[in-house]
Amino acid sequence: MRRFAAIFLILLGAVSLRAQEVSWSAVSVRDGDNYKVTFTASVPKGYHIYGPGDGFNSTSVRWTPPSEAVSELEAVSEGYIYKEENVFSGEVSFAQEVSLQGDAEAAVCFTLCDEEGHCGFPEEVLVSVPAAAEKAGRGLWKLILEAILWGLAMLLTPCVFPMVPMTVSFFLRSGASPRAGRIKAFFYGLFIVLLYTLPITVIILLTRLLGGDAVTADIFNWLSTHWLPNLLFFVIFMVFAASFFGAFEITLPSSWTDRADKGSDRKGLAGVFFMALTLVLVSFSCTGPIVGSVLIRSTSGEFWAPIVTMLAFSVAFALPFTLLAMFPSLLGKLKSGRWLGSVKVVLGFIEIALGLKFLSVADQTYHWGILDREVYLAIWIVDFTLLGFYLLGRITFKHEEPVAKIGLTRLLLAGAVFTFVVYMVPGMFGAPLKALSGYLPPLETQDFVLSRSAADESEADSGSTLVIAHGLRAWPSVESGLEAAAKSGKPVFVDVTGYGCVNCREMEERVWSDPEVLSMLRDDFEIVALHTDDKARLPEDRWVRTDGGRVLKDVGRVNSEIARRRFGVNSQPSYILLSPTGEQIAPVRSYDLSVEGFKEFLRSAL
Repeated sequence: MRRFAAIFLILLGAVSLRAQEVSWSAVSVRDGDNYKVTFTASVPKGYHIYGPGDGFNSTSVRWTPPSEAVSELEAVSEGYIYKEENVFSGEVSFAQEVSLQGDAEAAVCFTLCDEEGHCGFPEEVLVSVPAAAEKAGRGLWKLILEAILWGLAMLLTPCVFPMVPMTVSFFLRSGASPRAGRIKAFFYGLFIVLLYTLPITVIILLTRLLGGDAVTADIFNWLSTHWLPNLLFFVIFMVFAASFFGAFEITLPSSWTDRADKGSDRKGLAGVFFMALTLVLVSFSCTGPIVGSVLIRSTSGEFWAPIVTMLAFSVAFALPFTLLAMFPSLLGKLKSGRWLGSVKVVLGFIEIALGLKFLSVADQTYHWGILDREVYLAIWIVDFTLLGFYLLGRITFKHEEPVAKIGLTRLLLAGAVFTFVVYMVPGMFGAPLKALSGYLPPLETQDFVLSRSAADESEADSGSTLVIAHGLRAWPSVESGLEAAAKSGKPVFVDVTGYGCVNCREMEERVWSDPEVLSMLRDDFEIVALHTDDKARLPEDRWVRTDGGRVLKDVGRVNSEIARRRFGVNSQPSYILLSPTGEQIAPVRSYDLSVEGFKEFLRSAL
């Protein structure tokens, strides 16, 4: 009976120990050809586990092929002596060099013991180990998809659609054999792509050759954040909107299109080229603003992004014309009519909404304070409300006839527009509106937020730090952040961002808003915010001279230089983790909407 009671007590103790959960996570950092994988365990209070070694209760890791360990598992946390060494409690970390073949899974074996020395049964848990491959390409793929959709949509615009019969007429009267006609049609599409893509490519390559990557990035930073191009694009969008509403007609000089059209009468590929040139020039009044928007959206510092996005736009734009050139009979199924005029008016409302983004960028980077979030939202709400009434036939323009009956298509579109308006209304009271996070000014620019407490405002206004997304407080320089980290012992989270950065706003609203991420950023890090497009002038003692001899005098240029020189990045957003002493802890992370991935990234510094 005594033996039975002893065994029963041992089993009972083991079961009670098993009931205490130990949570495990893992992060990996590229280290040459291999990865350094760090396993972190959260051991309940009053309990401990043993580190790696030869003992029965030691912690070990078993890898599933083709991944394999390159070095022994080592303790990263400091242990404490409990009758013997190699004992750990609280937050525990072990590291190992591993040859990973992409994302992997590891089996961690450990034994949980209490303060009395009673140990449970050995446990084995499976831990996911993501390879530390940055997924920055997601942002570029999103831009490419957006460019493709715009390129396809351009076919239905009133200044592009009339080129459809001209295209078909040209290839019908060419008199070429079917095979030769298809070859000419292929070159027709190719010429359209080149006419859109080559100019921007030449500009980028020339600036890169003459001034290097930094100069190229500076040029696109200037293009996307300086008040002059942004106000110019804003005015252009408003002018085009007025034109689409019927105030006046925008056309390129007739001499340009006449010369190109005459050239299209030539035989061979020269005629095909001039036909493509005619299409590009004639369609400019509709494609121009969209092309500008696509380029501005892609100028976040990655100088290849504008080339790739313009290539995607031009391929999608050229594809329908190429198909019509190959099979001219398809034209018979396309009918023009009043609907083209309606498309033009709808584009006018969209031009107003898109044009505000350029004014907003200039307003944010120069701190004018004229287009805060609630003003921006109010204009969008009114704009799309008017669009909804137009689709219902309640608003007509002088060049249009009143709508007698509303078709199903217009009714469905009006319903979608009014649904969008209803979605935006809560934003006037501080709702995040995550679907529009890339277009709206930051929430911190809004005067009235229903959920903001007086305590939050007093905390945000205290001290010499910046207030960024979600009321987080940030230091304006790496040095000030490291100085604070030396006192607090916290790691440093460096946010390379921009007021006009669309992807930065998306990351803040879709990833940072996660409660666990927000808690870690607020409580466990000293945050540094480097705005690379801030036009505020610095005092002379804070000017920076580059290796090329240029003197940088404003906040944005200095922050850009620091990001390039110290961290090797020139795009936004980029996130860097530093120890309190300034050493970089993990690879730079860029635009990636994976919340779990971002959590693992932050945990690698904790």
